[in-house]
Amino acid sequence: MTAKLILDQITHVYGDGDSQLKVLDQLSLQVNAGELVAVIGPSGSGKSTFLSIAGALLTPTSGQVFVDGEKLSEHSAHELEQLRLNHIGFIFQSANLIPYLKVEEQLLLVAKLAGTDKDKAVSRARELLERLGLQHRRRHYPHQLSGGERQRVAIARAWMNNPAVLYADEPTASLDATRGHEVVSMLAGEVKAEGKAAVMVTHDERVLSLCDRVLRLENGALIEETAEILV
Repeated sequence: MTAKLILDQITHVYGDGDSQLKVLDQLSLQVNAGELVAVIGPSGSGKSTFLSIAGALLTPTSGQVFVDGEKLSEHSAHELEQLRLNHIGFIFQSANLIPYLKVEEQLLLVAKLAGTDKDKAVSRARELLERLGLQHRRRHYPHQLSGGERQRVAIARAWMNNPAVLYADEPTASLDATRGHEVVSMLAGEVKAEGKAAVMVTHDERVLSLCDRVLRLENGALIEETAEILV
């Protein structure tokens, strides 16, 4: 198996002196190509910190992060910005679409920022929209879409630059059970189809059965859940 994401002995501490708060404690994780991993845990357990470090948005106090073979600590701030643009995709709790851009334009903007040739970008955008059942919506604005459709656009946008790793932060929080299942099922399918790795932080136990592994963030470390939670 090919590891797309490796977190090796990650520790993160906020504050200093007597006011120190250790949020992550020698946390390790490997996610391979084709894997969708769910991370669960109560509010305040460190999920946001974990996701920020894994997504190259926050530097850990100690430990190493590797994304698609790249050791993040060896990169400058500008290089990390380019790495996030080209190797990492993000899906947020709300789709965070730009309200004045049509569906296809949302994807083309991401490609433009990465310097992708326009013809190639249009071809890639239409391929993704077709695969996600959104081709007929490509000229619609976000307010003309359902919640599930907006999240599917967010998935397509996250895949636009062909990232190695995708992070989803509570992607079903604003969706009903049916739409939530649909979105995560689609995400899992894209992970398998494109041979990528994905990590989904979620409180939604309804979609855990769609994931390859479920890990609980507890006392600063990740613990593998037993099969019973997937039932």
